[in-house]
Amino acid sequence: MLFALFGTLLLRTDNIYWYKSQMKKIIIDKKINKELEKEQSFLDREDIKKYISLSNKHVLLIHKTEKADLIVTYLDSKSMSGETLCSLIRNDKELNKVSIIILCSNTKLHRQRCLKCQANTFLTYPINSAILLQEMHQLLNIAQRKSCRIPVKLKIEGNFRRKSIIAYTENISTSGMLINTKALLSEGDLILCNLSIPESRKISVEAEIVRTLEKKENEEMNYYGIKFTDISNEDADIIEKFLNKVH
Repeated sequence: MLFALFGTLLLRTDNIYWYKSQMKKIIIDKKINKELEKEQSFLDREDIKKYISLSNKHVLLIHKTEKADLIVTYLDSKSMSGETLCSLIRNDKELNKVSIIILCSNTKLHRQRCLKCQANTFLTYPINSAILLQEMHQLLNIAQRKSCRIPVKLKIEGNFRRKSIIAYTENISTSGMLINTKALLSEGDLILCNLSIPESRKISVEAEIVRTLEKKENEEMNYYGIKFTDISNEDADIIEKFLNKVH
């Protein structure tokens, strides 16, 4: 059985307070920025400073000067690969305090390359603006994460208030997931998730809805960021081993 989990957070600018002293600097590829400009988001706030890059080499030049909080770029660039960019940044004590999102194609080769990049998150294109924005929002507002979330497609059979629900995810970590489902859920709701990991036993883990992504017009599915509330070390190891296998 296939099913999916992913740890993602919601973008909610209505109840988040920003201050001048917390100015956030983002370096973002020109093409990616063009897509995100079609959406109304936290990127329009006065205390978000965007620097538009033309290549990964350009990203590095900007970051050396501005010391950005977040970089959003592509795995492939004519002047410099994503692997080289991340290696140069992560191995420099003056530059490595930055979160990085890498966009790549949905192929095994690109996923393997991304894992070597030491990026915080990687997403496949074509760009899903809602998911990218919520990932950017999360990385700007939490400490740097030690693990990378992996995009996989799995099915979740869940129980909520004694009712069965079906959900799917796009990426997964041992701490949580971002799910899409037709069910209507709210922040704070608890779900018992039954996960059939391929080549392993079924695990059951309780999870809490921590974020709700804004639903687009005419979109059928609802997106929720959830975190595991009581996952055992054994179950976390099963998920981690599965992720290592699929890459």
